[in-house]
Amino acid sequence: MESLSIISPGREDIVINLPTSSSYKTHLFTLKEGSIYNLKFTFSVRHNIVSGLTYIHTVWKNGIRVDNSKVMLGTFAPQREPHVVILEEETTPSGLLARGSYTAKTKFVDDDGRCHFDIEHMFDIRKDW
Repeated sequence: MESLSIISPGREDIVINLPTSSSYKTHLFTLKEGSIYNLKFTFSVRHNIVSGLTYIHTVWKNGIRVDNSKVMLGTFAPQREPHVVILEEETTPSGLLARGSYTAKTKFVDDDGRCHFDIEHMFDIRKDW
């Protein structure tokens, strides 16, 4: 996994270079409440075909799970150029109760159950960027 980008219309892309360590529990980004965005993943496949790569994302606020998503990304062959996948458009929650800090765990797992990338991080939803 090379980077994660957050694409939001009318705003410059937020590009986050992801670490190689899975213990990276820190604040990565801030989103505006009610904003529309897409997630873009850039990653490389080096040796073997990765079959059935799935993106699994779980979000907690104050210890309570508020979101759990699982998206099949596809099968990817090794190539020199990085693969780029853009997920469907999403909208951040809005309102007083939606604002605050969130903890998330993101994993990329293939059909064989092999975890290719795993990271815990934090992000905020605020009234403004």
